[in-house]
Amino acid sequence: MSLTEDFQQAQVDVKQLAQRPDNDTLLRLYALYKQGSQGDVTGSRPGVFDLVGRAKYDAWKGLAGTTRDDAQQRYVDLVKQLRTGA
Repeated sequence: MSLTEDFQQAQVDVKQLAQRPDNDTLLRLYALYKQGSQGDVTGSRPGVFDLVGRAKYDAWKGLAGTTRDDAQQRYVDLVKQLRTGA
């Protein structure tokens, strides 16, 4: 399979995990997904009262400059790791 197909399959697989990942892992998944599908973050950082929005924005912003292919591969690898329980 191509990287794009692996990335799409990982998006399906992550929804079928036996156990919900911890919040830090969920933020990494979110950031890698966004970087892999949209590239660098755009827009302004959410306000101080939007704690979840700020955490997501900061996680995605932390990947600025990462190529889409690299982000997609890291997303696929993380999902595989979560599926195997390693």
